[in-house]
Amino acid sequence: MKTKFIIPFLLFQLLFVNALLARSQTTLDYKNRIHPEIAEDFMVVSQNSHATEAGYEILRKGGNAVDAAVAVGFALAVTLPRAGNLGGGGFMLIFDKKENKVSTIDYRSASPKSARSEMFIKDSNVVRFGHLVNAVPGSVAGLLKAHDGHGKLNLRQVLRPAIELAEKGFPVTYDLNYALTWSKESMLSNSASTSKFYQGKEEPIEVSKNFKQPKLANTLMLISRKGREAFYEGEVAKWISEESLSRGGLITLEDLSSYEAKSREPISIDYRGYKIVSMPPAASGGLVLLQILNILENFDIPSLGHNSARTIHLLSESMQRAYADRATYHGDPDFFDVPTTELLNKGYALKRANTISSQRTEDGQIFSGDLTKIDESPDTTHFSVLDSEGNAVSNTYTLGSSFGSGVTIEKAGFLMNNQMRNFSHFYGKSNEVSLKTSEANRLEPGKRMISTQTPTLVFNPKGDLIMVLGSPGGGRIPNIIAQVISNVIDHKMSYSEAVLSPRINQRLEGNLELESGFSPDTIELLEGRGHEVKSSNTMGSVQAIFVEGDLIYGVADTRRPGALAKGD
Repeated sequence: MKTKFIIPFLLFQLLFVNALLARSQTTLDYKNRIHPEIAEDFMVVSQNSHATEAGYEILRKGGNAVDAAVAVGFALAVTLPRAGNLGGGGFMLIFDKKENKVSTIDYRSASPKSARSEMFIKDSNVVRFGHLVNAVPGSVAGLLKAHDGHGKLNLRQVLRPAIELAEKGFPVTYDLNYALTWSKESMLSNSASTSKFYQGKEEPIEVSKNFKQPKLANTLMLISRKGREAFYEGEVAKWISEESLSRGGLITLEDLSSYEAKSREPISIDYRGYKIVSMPPAASGGLVLLQILNILENFDIPSLGHNSARTIHLLSESMQRAYADRATYHGDPDFFDVPTTELLNKGYALKRANTISSQRTEDGQIFSGDLTKIDESPDTTHFSVLDSEGNAVSNTYTLGSSFGSGVTIEKAGFLMNNQMRNFSHFYGKSNEVSLKTSEANRLEPGKRMISTQTPTLVFNPKGDLIMVLGSPGGGRIPNIIAQVISNVIDHKMSYSEAVLSPRINQRLEGNLELESGFSPDTIELLEGRGHEVKSSNTMGSVQAIFVEGDLIYGVADTRRPGALAKGD
């Protein structure tokens, strides 16, 4: 080719390549399939959009993470009545960035002092609904303790969003309508619940109807003015006790006035250089979570791949061993000496890991008890908050079953829990050793029943807070949180994918439950290892915040309708 033709030809090639490059940039492709809410200043994530908005507005008005969390907690009692509550209990982790300290509040429901196990056993089953199964509620005490110790705004400001939602109302969602349809067994057995939540021929309040709750608004107003006194000694306490004692319940004024939300020492482990902090007993979910991760750390999970058959097998076996210890050793630490240090020992985890082979462990070798009476409702709720100063709250609380006991306190307008069913009522009545016959969790007056609620914080090797998370899901909760943490640390997944990826669940023996999204090939390999695989509905609803550099990422789990992450 002559020189006079070479230069134009090369110029043409250069222009053509540049044109191709420019053309390829006309389509913007992202690395990840699912995307979080991104903010720079603060973030609130909860299972209900109205509650998230309440916390968001408190942060915009200058409140801190605890102010926002308290606002969310009271708002959920209005807008998510099946799980948000004044009549239940829960657990809270608070991270103070300035002091670089994590504190906790145990506000789990407690047994009335007159309660005895034989009261709750009927036809070899534990009573599930009605006034009898109401434990002394702890939510109001816990939220107010958090505000008293860490809040910045006054209580009236913090409760104002919840009061307005109860006074002015909000549109009934398909989710609320569906939940009420599903829960007729308990709700229609109580006249106050029937009157409040149903209409016509016992049909749930219709979708889009504006749902006002004047009695609940009045209760919230009393709490905003008089604080703890109103609920545990004043008007509300009288309404609870009078109704309880007149309708087969056990809660007295003394039970209420003596209730105390308690500070506990958080528990933590190092997992591949990351510090995982969770709630101690009576929140046994934290122990289960940390034990699962301690066992998993002995295996090269990152190289095995996310949700591969080998990874799922190791997860399943680790979960079973952690739950076996729960059934034996977990209880209210004020009544039972829980061997927390021993259970979280790395040497102990190694011994447990060494018992795992390539095949599923046969039934009876990990745990020999009867598991048929385990009953832990999946309907709890969690919310996470991070403020502009770097302070954070991870909070999980519950009524127990959906809408708790089905009992609405008529004069107060809020639902009561059914947590008394979670004690080991068959202890001493059976030779079996199981969760329901555990000495550690046997019923005693004033005692708190164990719970798998697992509010959690994660810090990177530099000591920076990088995750605030938790979930509903009953007995599945620790397994859910373990998988999200492993998804991020072991598998380097994006934050949204870590939360929304298909989950497994394995407690003690029985079926290995899988959400949709697992291939037939993976299931076949698991069955080849001896697992009894069962399809499952969705598991939990993780409401999580992740921090990376100067950005905050909020992920609201779509497994429950209406969840929202919002930040600035």
